Amino acid sequence: MLNNSTTLTNSELIDLWLYGKSPNTVDGYRRYAERFFLHVNNKRISDCTLMDIHLWAMTLSKSDNSKRVAVGAIKSLFSFAKELGVIPSNLGILVKSPKGKNRLAERILTEEQVQLLINATTNKRDRTIVRLLYFAGLRVSELCELKWRDLKPRGEGGQITVFGKGDKTRTVLVGAGVWKEICDLKDSAKKDDPVFVSGKGGHLCRSMVFHIVKNAATRAGIEGNVSPHWLRHSHASHSLDRGAPIHLLQRTLGHSSVAITEMYLHARPTDSSGLYLPDS
Repeated sequence: MLNNSTTLTNSELIDLWLYGKSPNTVDGYRRYAERFFLHVNNKRISDCTLMDIHLWAMTLSKSDNSKRVAVGAIKSLFSFAKELGVIPSNLGILVKSPKGKNRLAERILTEEQVQLLINATTNKRDRTIVRLLYFAGLRVSELCELKWRDLKPRGEGGQITVFGKGDKTRTVLVGAGVWKEICDLKDSAKKDDPVFVSGKGGHLCRSMVFHIVKNAATRAGIEGNVSPHWLRHSHASHSLDRGAPIHLLQRTLGHSSVAITEMYLHARPTDSSGLYLPDS
């Protein structure tokens, strides 16, 4: 906890709050925090009132899901400031996050659509990217950060060591087909070289992977704002459909709790009471 005489600027507070979070979270949360402080004319967080938070929340004009993320970010910031001793009480707990419709089911492709997406890629590297996102259930940031040292052969397939969300390391196994496609990309690469290389020779950036997946989806005729994360969702749903134990899926995806993994059971149920009723 900070000494009461210690004063942080809003910018310093944001930096401390976001330290160690994933690049995707840092980008989004920083944007929400900066917009909040701009709305309150850059007052220090210790001078902000509950009314400030409510009035800012009223300016959010996007979907309920976007509002929930934005409000959640500011609630997290106030909670962190309280833990740090910057503010005497956490006003964020008095702010209710808007509830949005759960659209997870809309982001789960069928197995046929996944195959169409794979077939719609235009080169070997992009095909391997799409297949690895699906078969390993990786987050896009995890895929982009892979180095050859993270890959080891395992039987006919291989294993991939992933440094994921929350600074947690996990190991994911892939089958022989995907493993061979990955190894075919290596050529003379060294162990510390990126697996997926950008045009400048470094790690492929997240935006490029989004571009690859979106373009392949367009060519495949798949509607919606298809993103790499749709392949992770599809991996989860299809694995459960085919009998994968939910705790195994939790470990593969790197979820902190099995309760998070269970959302896929609700998004794609295998049974429903309505099916027991007579249908004329």
